[in-house]
Amino acid sequence: MRRRTITRAATTLVSSALVLLLLAPVAMANINEGGVSGEGTYGETTDRVVTNAGFMVIAFFPLLIFVLSMLQWRLDKRRDARKAAAKARRTNVDWQGGW
Repeated sequence: MRRRTITRAATTLVSSALVLLLLAPVAMANINEGGVSGEGTYGETTDRVVTNAGFMVIAFFPLLIFVLSMLQWRLDKRRDARKAAAKARRTNVDWQGGW
């Protein structure tokens, strides 16, 4: 058991280090002669860009809650139908007994 834990920790450490080493050049890609350029992958960050990103975040969370609520409602509906069908099978004489 202890050997498995050590192996898992070593694998996690090696894979994390590998990912960080592979992503380091990407992080340093936007450096110009005077230092960091200040631009992200999207481009120049203006007030309009930040405001629109904020509005997208504000719209995302209610939409996420709505979608997950609809998913939960459908799953509850399926569960209730399955329970009702099981109850109907228990009370139906045709499904009781053997041959």
